Amino acid sequence: MSRLLRIVVPAVVIVVWLVVAAIGGPFFGRVSEVSTNDQTSFLPASADATTVQDRAAAFRDETGAPAVIVLERDGGLRDADSAAAATLVDRLADRSDVDAVSPPIPSADGDAVEIVATLTSAADTGTAVAAIRTDVDDALPDGVRGYVTGPAGFAADLTEAFAGIDGILLGVALAAVFVILVVVYRSPLLPFLVLGTATFALTASILVVWALAKAGVVTVNGQVQGILSILVIGAATDYALLYTSRYREALRDHRTGWDATRAALRGSLEPVLASGGTVIVGVLCLLLSDLNSNKALGPVAAIGVAFSVLAALTLLPALLLAFRRAAFWPLPPVHGSGHPVVTGPDARGLWARVGRLVARRSRVVWIVCTVGLLAMGAGLSGLRADGVPQSDLVIGQSQARDGQAVLADHFPAGSGSPAQVLGDADRLDELVAAADGVRGVDDVVAVAKDSPTGTVPLGAGPRGGAAPGADVQPTVSDGQVLLQATLTDAADSPAAEQTVRDLRTAVERADPGALVGGVTATAIDTNDTGIRDRTLIIPVVLVVILLILMLLLRSVVAPLVLIGSVIVSFAAALGVGAFVFDHVLHFPGADPAVPLYSFVFLVALGVDYNIFLMTRVREESLRSGPREGVLRGLGVTGGVITSAGVVLAATFAALGVIPILFLVQIAFVVAFGVLLDTVVVRSLLVPAIVHDLGRHAWWPSRLSRRPGDM
Repeated sequence: MSRLLRIVVPAVVIVVWLVVAAIGGPFFGRVSEVSTNDQTSFLPASADATTVQDRAAAFRDETGAPAVIVLERDGGLRDADSAAAATLVDRLADRSDVDAVSPPIPSADGDAVEIVATLTSAADTGTAVAAIRTDVDDALPDGVRGYVTGPAGFAADLTEAFAGIDGILLGVALAAVFVILVVVYRSPLLPFLVLGTATFALTASILVVWALAKAGVVTVNGQVQGILSILVIGAATDYALLYTSRYREALRDHRTGWDATRAALRGSLEPVLASGGTVIVGVLCLLLSDLNSNKALGPVAAIGVAFSVLAALTLLPALLLAFRRAAFWPLPPVHGSGHPVVTGPDARGLWARVGRLVARRSRVVWIVCTVGLLAMGAGLSGLRADGVPQSDLVIGQSQARDGQAVLADHFPAGSGSPAQVLGDADRLDELVAAADGVRGVDDVVAVAKDSPTGTVPLGAGPRGGAAPGADVQPTVSDGQVLLQATLTDAADSPAAEQTVRDLRTAVERADPGALVGGVTATAIDTNDTGIRDRTLIIPVVLVVILLILMLLLRSVVAPLVLIGSVIVSFAAALGVGAFVFDHVLHFPGADPAVPLYSFVFLVALGVDYNIFLMTRVREESLRSGPREGVLRGLGVTGGVITSAGVVLAATFAALGVIPILFLVQIAFVVAFGVLLDTVVVRSLLVPAIVHDLGRHAWWPSRLSRRPGDM
């Protein structure tokens, strides 16, 4: 290639990425415009709660979520407090983002009053609830405590918790990676080149994801948004570190930057493409999920990883070619200086010592590592991953959670979040009787468009007991009616979930086609589907990745060893996580998606390091024999794999700054698992097993039939 093209090609690559960054940069803070945290929108179309949610609009004018305001004074409310509540109702009714407001409902003990303000369908829940909370604070007489809770209150608290997903999360992740890169490379310039590559990959990913979400192709929520940022920064940095390592080696063997770039690309192209492809295939297995939230993460994460690979193999080589040896200043590689000795008695350094340990005591090393990992995995017996109450999703202060507790002290705790029963209008009496007879149901009403309150009492509960008047009848749509059953327990409590399960059984007896939805039913359907998903997807991911490894390594035995090590490593990470969540942090449990997401990321990303290690081991084994190849591959890749693992662990740990229980748990399990994978599994366990097996590890490839070096 001519000298001119050697200048033009990398320049064009850099300019193209700069254009992408210029276009996509403004979208960094705009993903929230196309994201939603509405739990029902992520349910499968087949879920009962989804059907009820879709049909509910036919029974009343379209409205938003209800905000439940509760005012409380110890020793009983006074006349002035009741007057303030009435004034607050008038003030809320005048708001443009409020569709309807109930009159003040006093509690039986006289200590509290409840007001339900239903938002308009067009209202931004977070903004509206913040304004309502301000109105409540302004209206409170001295000595009265006020809270805004209910579905709208919890949604607003969740939105506020996700508020740092664009800025704080990314800033913490980039700062952590920068510090690690400076320590590892001791270069002031190289960390900027690597992080620039990762940031440009994230910019391109966000641009594409925003466009797809805007078009309705994918559904994005705060969780998906946060994981995308972390995954791209971590994965792009990992691939960049692998290429940088190869480029630094190549600069010792080649005089020109162009020749070094060609050699580095030849050495890193296969492992980077294989690693990225494995992660992409792994996350795309989430498309098998019935939960739309899981389905959304699959393609979004795949897009992020694809751009990570593309940036690491195009932008970074172009940048390093532009700076050449200066990128590594003040310790640039010198042409002809030779490579460090990584095996044998003359070898120095940590990885040489690890290699000698593996060579002398390979069987002892892998047995001890396996026993230790299995011991860590014993904590799995205490894992509680069957769902957590909505009130526990936000870590730290939550006015909605505090208000829910106050509401439960003075009213039926399910006020404002009723279960919804959709059934045959001709079986109205049977449905009402069935719902009323369920323990845990406080009251039953029917939705009625013609009623000033939007409902008409039917049941025998404290708010029922009266038949609808002649001028007010339950709304009928397509031969169906919609009932609302107020629960005695908080909508997100285990007791409420049991009530809804009993309610489903009861109304199905009265009407086999009856369905139950609402906040509690949504949580039940989400958790049940999540448990089903992880049971299906985890084995599929294992099989798919095993097949990819077999094709890549041209072997059956080595991939089985690698997959086995990944399973044991994942079990250890999740076991330690379960112990920490239960006995150290005292979390209330975990979402069913925590083990699933942890598995997908740990296995897919853990296989990255397997590929980095084993492709180099195979390359060295072809030259030096299987056992010597293990030691040389370990010596050459040990530093880059450990650095990449620390970087990835730091990026996932950054998820912990967002006060969402699910993300904090994912952050711990994945960060700890990645460190365990790089420090123990990839540095000791896998090399020791492969060294112990010798050439048999490569069966049935030609390498396994190589004479000698058993």
